[in-house]
Amino acid sequence: MNILDLFETTNPYEVKLYRPYIIAEAGVNHEGSMETARRLIDEAKEGGANAIKFQTYKADTLASKNSPAYWDITKEPTKSQHELFSKHDKFWKAEMVQLKEYCDQVDIEFMSTPFDIESAKFLNELMRVYKISSSDLTNKPFIDFLCGFKKPIILSTGASDLWEIQQAVSWIEAHGNPLALLHCVLNYPTDDEDANLGMILGLKQAFPDKIIGYSDHTLPHDMKVCEMATLLGSVIIEKHFTHDKSLPGNDHYHAMDKADLSLFRKNLEHTFSILGNFKVEALPKEQPARIHARRSLVATMDLPAGTTISHEHLTFKRPAHGISPRNIDEVLGKKTRIPIEEDSVLQWSMFDE
Repeated sequence: MNILDLFETTNPYEVKLYRPYIIAEAGVNHEGSMETARRLIDEAKEGGANAIKFQTYKADTLASKNSPAYWDITKEPTKSQHELFSKHDKFWKAEMVQLKEYCDQVDIEFMSTPFDIESAKFLNELMRVYKISSSDLTNKPFIDFLCGFKKPIILSTGASDLWEIQQAVSWIEAHGNPLALLHCVLNYPTDDEDANLGMILGLKQAFPDKIIGYSDHTLPHDMKVCEMATLLGSVIIEKHFTHDKSLPGNDHYHAMDKADLSLFRKNLEHTFSILGNFKVEALPKEQPARIHARRSLVATMDLPAGTTISHEHLTFKRPAHGISPRNIDEVLGKKTRIPIEEDSVLQWSMFDE
């Protein structure tokens, strides 16, 4: 499915056929290696992702030198945001062009979240949509700038109150950009009990005309959190992605890998095979039950020819081989054209026209 398919309809839930659009958030897990970046692309494709998303930034334009950490420093001991981002800000326009070309080769959507004006400009040539991080939800000048490209926006809503989301949505709506909102808990890692997936329903209620999805920061485990988010109606599922969860660093230990992604896809297919068709109708395999377990009108006594049928002459029993009880009002008052024995399943041919 093309990412733009989600934005080219007034009802995204019809387009996705209830399967989510999966974004593997590679971020900067390439750690400056093009070989690793290509591996991440390959494994995201093999695992079943629709898109792989990187992050594009320069530490000097993203964080001041005294910006403190907000992650688990037992997993990532770097205590300064600027110091950490400086380790991973080497990929720029030339590298993003290479990654876009490689994504096209393997047939997976390329995306990258820009964190400054310059990267936003050159990424415009490479992407069909813009992703805005939760951390920039209050950044009105940056949101206005990104909206100027007139492309759909995917906005994560982590660490935000409803009024803040409403305010950001109003800025984007003023530009007319199609918009998707992702429920997100901005905590690394997010404990399962803090995932608050109910907020997905809250976003759907507050923004009924918007695409709603989920950006996950829980530990992968069995991927049930993402599966539950899907069943709550998330059209987009985004989760951090790595080729090796044992690597040190902030975005490896809580990320999913190819095996986790494949498990998620497998579980989803099984779940949706159980969910089946959302159209309400009897299934072909239920036909025997329709015929044999439903009831017919049955004679309660022997009925001579010419008998005018009343309630006392009728009961209802299995199987449904005769006149359905739903037609009782049409049978009442009719005359029998032949003798009918007690306990006979009634047929239309037994009555006068």
